[in-house]
Amino acid sequence: MSPVRFRLNGEPVAVGADGGRPLLAVLRHDLGLKAARFGCGTESCGACMVVVDGRPRFACTLPLDALGGAEVTSPEGLAAHPAGRALLDAFREEGAGQCGYCLSGILMSAFALLCADPAPSRAALLAALDPHLCRCGAHPGILRAVERAAGALA
Repeated sequence: MSPVRFRLNGEPVAVGADGGRPLLAVLRHDLGLKAARFGCGTESCGACMVVVDGRPRFACTLPLDALGGAEVTSPEGLAAHPAGRALLDAFREEGAGQCGYCLSGILMSAFALLCADPAPSRAALLAALDPHLCRCGAHPGILRAVERAAGALA
């Protein structure tokens, strides 16, 4: 089997795993990156979200062989990007989140949004975060944090 080559958090990688394996399994088990989490396995919660070529994608169902040549950002890569750093700072300052299980996925969708539009409307922000399930009810703090990050980028 030929390795699948792509860029992960700015670095080239080549993964020789079964191409049908979900990216989430490869990230967690083959590459040792644990921030993207398994929640449902059916694209219903967003805990596994990563950004692929600028778009948020569910890593729990995205097959490895779909990534040839792609640019993938996992939660571990956020701090290296201005929008990611702004989000991490804002989430910390707002105390956004409670248990934290969903936050890595939410951060990834917010990151994709702010990279595409550093000053999103409230409606765009709500649409971007709609695929995410947070059972703790931390939504108000999460929204404030993303808005704070957008303000910091302005």
